Amino acid sequence: MQNISSINHSIYLESEQNQLKIVDQLLEGSESDQQILMNWMIDNQKQSENLALGKAYHALYLNTNPKIQAFLEQNFPLGVVPLTSTQGIDYQPLQKLLAQQDFQGADVLTLQKMCELAGAAATERKWIYFTEVINLPSADLITLDRLWLMSSVGKFGFSVQRRIWLSVGKDFTKLWTKINWKSGNAWTRYPQEFTWDLSAPTGHLPLSNQLRGVRVINAIFTHPAWTKQD
Repeated sequence: MQNISSINHSIYLESEQNQLKIVDQLLEGSESDQQILMNWMIDNQKQSENLALGKAYHALYLNTNPKIQAFLEQNFPLGVVPLTSTQGIDYQPLQKLLAQQDFQGADVLTLQKMCELAGAAATERKWIYFTEVINLPSADLITLDRLWLMSSVGKFGFSVQRRIWLSVGKDFTKLWTKINWKSGNAWTRYPQEFTWDLSAPTGHLPLSNQLRGVRVINAIFTHPAWTKQD
């Protein structure tokens, strides 16, 4: 392991990929190492897309040390992702579930929030029509996506699923297999056959009701929110 002064210097200069490794070292280290990590987090708290920042936050969130919990409450009371909503949707309950690594609960709440965005009719029926997806605000979809991305070190999220979908030529049959929503001719059964932790395949979460067809998830993948980022 590098010495403290070396780590203190390099975490500011390294690529995100190397920062992820340094975060692991600091998390496993002494109280001084953890203080280096917390100082770096404060200095980089506006980098809401930095996966190393997300990894550090979520690891510390699960640490019961009162000093660490006080640090998070003071500096990151709402997590590391700006909870932006153009419609006043409260994303803090979702942020908390993801911070707790309760991915099944977060998956259910993600659909609820999307229904809220779509309007009263969608909220009442508890699912969304593909025709409603286009009107979902880009800012809110990006908030939902980043919450999933940052809580999973880039493993989960709509943008991750979309990237895999593009990589297989927009072939949904291949996508289902890649993200383990289907095995052979058998759909993965909800909830018991889905994997609700970070051992899941990349892109496994959040879920979409693919049994209703591909129109909703296709509408999500072709939403302007992502094309603005491409």
